[in-house]
Amino acid sequence: MNSSMFPSLVFLNLSLLIFTNGVFGVETEDVWGMEGDPVTLHTGVEKQKDDLIVWYYGPEKTLDVQINGKASKTIIADRVVGRVQVDSQTGSLTFTNIRTTDSGLYNLKISSNNRVSYKRFSVSVYDLLPVPVIIRDTSQCSSSSGSSSVSKCSLLCSVLNVNHVTLSWYKGNSVISNISASDLSISLSLPLEVEHQDKNTYSCVLNNNISNQTTHLDISQLCQPCADCPVFLIPVLLSVVIVLVIGAVIYFRTKRGGYQKANLMQFGYTETITEALTVKESKHKIQQQV
Repeated sequence: MNSSMFPSLVFLNLSLLIFTNGVFGVETEDVWGMEGDPVTLHTGVEKQKDDLIVWYYGPEKTLDVQINGKASKTIIADRVVGRVQVDSQTGSLTFTNIRTTDSGLYNLKISSNNRVSYKRFSVSVYDLLPVPVIIRDTSQCSSSSGSSSVSKCSLLCSVLNVNHVTLSWYKGNSVISNISASDLSISLSLPLEVEHQDKNTYSCVLNNNISNQTTHLDISQLCQPCADCPVFLIPVLLSVVIVLVIGAVIYFRTKRGGYQKANLMQFGYTETITEALTVKESKHKIQQQV
């Protein structure tokens, strides 16, 4: 390789680094926020009168904001117009109502008196976290044997449409199981099995880097026996059934006795009429013979 070409290659590589990363050695500052929150990207400098401050967004280096001190002019791109404020003293950028779509890489370039400085921000905006929901897993209840269904309670903690989160079961202050979501918006469910008489405290926690949502488990409420009704109602229902059966027997026996009495009365009345007619006919015959 021609030695005269070496400085040119070094310059070219360094230029590529500056174009893609701002400048070699510039660290990236991580910034987090919840959707709808105000979020500020701080320049960390006092703006001079003739400074040129430019904010770029994304890997394509899309121009978001340009502050031209010499021309006393500020340009704000349509993507963020109406949603950002620029600090006139520092050039810092504030999102008044940040969105998840604002997540990404922001490059800052400050040109001042023939001196150029760079800064880079990695912005992550999270959705508002839903509250985890704990339900009884009735499929485990129906498939288990009688003994195990009495002693164990199967539960599910679930959340819908989440990303960049972790769902965890806690026993007291200790994590006993967890599952995480990737970049995609998905639904998560995490099972737990406890004793019906367990006196420990359990909670299901959904969290990301900046916030969390917690639901506490009420074992006495969710972990009722698998029967359709609570156990304490079974003796009451049996007593009601027994009373109804006895009442029905007495009713039908009483009704049957009434029918029999009516039949006997009807039969006796018929006999009396027959005897009376027989006696009358006999007297009539005797009178004819005389």
